[in-house]
Formats: sequence, C-alpha cells, structure tokens
Amino acid sequence: MNVYTTPVTLAEGVKTGQDRLVLLSGPCAVESYDLCLEVATTVADICRRLDIGYVFKASFDKANRTSATSFRGVGMDRALHTLERIKKEVGVPVITDIHESHQVAEVAQVVDVLQIPAFLCRQTDLLLAAGASGRAVNVKKGQFMAPEDMKYAADKVRETGNANVLLCERGTTFGYHNLVVDMRALPIMRQYAPVIFDVTHSIQQPGGMGGSSGGQRQFASYLARAAAAAGVDGFFIETHPMPEKALSDGPNMIPLQQMEDFLKMLQGIWQLSKAAINS
Repeated sequence: MNVYTTPVTLAEGVKTGQDRLVLLSGPCAVESYDLCLEVATTVADICRRLDIGYVFKASFDKANRTSATSFRGVGMDRALHTLERIKKEVGVPVITDIHESHQVAEVAQVVDVLQIPAFLCRQTDLLLAAGASGRAVNVKKGQFMAPEDMKYAADKVRETGNANVLLCERGTTFGYHNLVVDMRALPIMRQYAPVIFDVTHSIQQPGGMGGSSGGQRQFASYLARAAAAAGVDGFFIETHPMPEKALSDGPNMIPLQQMEDFLKMLQGIWQLSKAAINS
C-alpha cells in the first residue's frame, strides 16, 4: 500500500516525514492562561528532551458539547489572546479548532494550525476557507466516515493551493455511546496525507454520562501503542494536571504528570516500527 511521502509543515521546525514524531497536545479547552501555561511549558520541555515536534493544542470554543449548559470556553477574544501569549512566551506553535468559515481569518492571525472538528470534516466551505488561510490544516475523520472517503476532505484543502494538510483518526461510532478504532484506517488514510492518531478522543464515550461525554482512559495506552506500531506520523493527546477537574473531556485526558512516560513509550515503539518498515 502506497504512503503519502510529501512532508507537511505545521510550523517552523515542526514537519512530518523527518524521522521525528509530531505531537499535538494540551488541555481540551482554554480554561485559563495559567492552565495553558503549565501544560504548554511542561509538555514543551518533555518534547525538547525527546526530540519530538510539538504543537500546543487548546480549543477556544467547544461548540459541540452534549448539553447547552456545558462549559464552552472563556470567549473567543480572551482565548485567542491566551493562545497568542503561549505561542510567544513558551516558544511553541499552536493549534485550535474552527467551527465556522467566518472564524478562519481572525483565528489564523494567531495560530499555526487550524483544526477541523470530526463532525465538520465534510463541510466544504469550512475546508476551503481553512485551506485558503495558508495555515496547516488538521482534518479529523468523522466518527461516521469511511477512511477512504477522507481523501476528498484532503483534496478540498489542496484545491486552495495549500498542500499542508493532515488527516486525524479519532475512532468510529460503534453502537450508542461508544467508539472503536479500526487500525486499517491508518494505512488507508496515509495514502492521502500524513496521519495523526487522536489517542484521547478515540477512548471517548460520546454522551455516555447523560449530559456529558465519558471516557475509558484505561485503554489509551493500548490504542496508542497499536497506532505507533501500525505507523502514523504523529499523535494528538489531550492532557491536564487534574483531569477529574477539567471543564471538558476530563475522562479522556492523560494526567500531565504521566505524559513523559507515555511519550517515551510511544516514541520507542514508533522508532522500532519505522526501523522494521525501512529495513
């Protein structure tokens, strides 16, 4: 099976196809500047030691929460200001989600990578606007999508002349309140673009706690190790110093104090896999 080999540049110093893992990681949402600073500083230090290309992630708006009363964010202006400070003060590129085409211009002034949420991966106008921004674009595979159909999402972004597009696996709907990861999706999608494996949303249980989503953190390492062995270009991992107190997606997140060991484990398997494939 062919693999898409053209490197994708996420930001200066962070590129796929360089025998170096890429990591998109941070808290689910911009809860506060202090939280983002703690997470970004900690993960950036780990990634420098391990030589992993790091992009800090936090959503400025959680527009697809289960309940209308759930926390969505601190407001677009405040969240983007926080992301801008993290970028400058920690010295890392940043990524956040966009949900509507009119958000693209303002968000792209701050972030290095625009992320298309899974539910919106078929939204042509949103994909075209993201591509036209000139920023790298990470498109999450919809829970309802066949992996081969993600080719068309990548093509829409490239139609704008922007070749810096990634595809992201985050599980497929399997009955009610459950997801399953078909590892065949990884090599299938890697024919069309570099692939990021979303560890934490793949163990999510959408709507599984009534008015909010649950998660099965105990399976995170199993799926992540399998993806590293199967061959991916990078990982998406949400993390928080106290996941049980997180305002969004706490049950899925890897505790911040466990991130270094978690990344060492993944990097070791990933490097062995690449060596085996290239031998």
